[in-house]
Amino acid sequence: MTEAERLDPSSELAVRRRKLKELQAKGQDPFKIDRYDFTHRAAEILDNFDSLEGQQVTIAGRIMSKRGHGKVSFAHIQDGSGLVQIYARINELGEEEYEQFKELDLGDIIGGVGKVFKTRRGEITVGLKSYTLLSKSLRPLPEKWHGLKDTDLRYRQRYVDLMVNPDVRQVFVTRSRIIQFIRDYMTKEGFLEVETPMLSPIAGGANARPFVTYHNALDMELYLRIAPELYLKRLIVGGFEKVFEINRNFRNEGIDTKHNPEYTAMECYQAFGNNEDMMRITEEIIAGAALEVTGSMKITYQGVDLDLTPPWQRISMLDAVKKYSGIDFSTIKTAEEARKAAQEHGFKVGPEANWGQVLEEVFDAAVEPKLIQPVFITDHPVEISPLSKRKQDDPEFTARFEPFIFAREMANGFSELNDPIDQRCRFEEQMKQKEAGDDEAHPLDEDFLTALEYGLPPTGGLGIGIDRLVMLLTDSASIRDVILFPTMRPKE
Repeated sequence: MTEAERLDPSSELAVRRRKLKELQAKGQDPFKIDRYDFTHRAAEILDNFDSLEGQQVTIAGRIMSKRGHGKVSFAHIQDGSGLVQIYARINELGEEEYEQFKELDLGDIIGGVGKVFKTRRGEITVGLKSYTLLSKSLRPLPEKWHGLKDTDLRYRQRYVDLMVNPDVRQVFVTRSRIIQFIRDYMTKEGFLEVETPMLSPIAGGANARPFVTYHNALDMELYLRIAPELYLKRLIVGGFEKVFEINRNFRNEGIDTKHNPEYTAMECYQAFGNNEDMMRITEEIIAGAALEVTGSMKITYQGVDLDLTPPWQRISMLDAVKKYSGIDFSTIKTAEEARKAAQEHGFKVGPEANWGQVLEEVFDAAVEPKLIQPVFITDHPVEISPLSKRKQDDPEFTARFEPFIFAREMANGFSELNDPIDQRCRFEEQMKQKEAGDDEAHPLDEDFLTALEYGLPPTGGLGIGIDRLVMLLTDSASIRDVILFPTMRPKE
């Protein structure tokens, strides 16, 4: 409440507060009510009218619309299942209670007891015999509650967005169903759900810039995790054969329609498995989730028809770059030659970029925007895959894959590197890159190397971005549309 609003007794905020004080003065303080038992929700009444007609029900919800005609008034109240109309008459409630009903505001939360009937216009309605004000709304709903369009306000005040936009609530119901589907699928596949640390002395498991915090009692810096990978693989070393985790990761990077500093991912690891097993799981999870929440593996996203039905196309990163950029990196042997070739074709690459990094930068610019239908990009260079096992027939590349849909990376998986000597060498190369200024280079984790020295069996690993999957299956254009409280810059 601003100072102007406090001083202006005619403002709606002041009027609502005055109403509250008047109720409290009468001993009718709604905020002292701590429980209200209802018998039916809105959707139950609408779906079961034939059996409920003439029956008494008790309902509770928020007033979303209201109109009066002298001695009768209508309103719609909304609960978690939807809207239902209520009907108030002075003859049924009595003059005093009816006058107080007319003083209720949009946004107020009430409970009511009444009989179910259908109006002459055919709308299913609850005719009130009595009602109770359960919470007074001291702020007005947006003027057109069914069309709150200010996206900044929607994200900052998600509670208002959820309150007034039923479609938004449905997105998050669908999100919950997708996560439950993934959890059920993984459990049926024999995976054990686990939890690993969010705070770690080393931010490992991926190439990304971490968030740094400090633990006072231990007098040490800690990092919010960027990925659970190294802890989950420790569990495979310890004897668990199939593990998965659905949880948050944190990356201190930019914000756009596809990125939020904290996001949800599912990671899983399977002993005695490989990248082929992980590609099967990826297809089955994404296609299966689509079938679960949309009823089909063929969906429309942002006006584009997509077919998620397995099996998906596969193409190596080398072949994809050659197809879409015209550069054949298989004929280029050095980093200097790679940088020169990329620049000659109009691509911007870092002056110190190695061969694999140049290939990746050309891929990001020339190939990724073209990958609309589901496709696995495979065989990534070792330089950009510090945790992946080398291909047996071509050790400069790894048994790694990334699925793309609608030009977006949806997951990342590979056969895990389980050679501790090779892993140390790759960590040391990453440390050289970090010393040269690469803030996202992977740190060296001695304890993880120790775990590998005890023996990690052949293992397949996979990480799927939950938020992007929800975007895809709810036709949401921005990642902020599928995260309840996305990261926002504070208002000035």
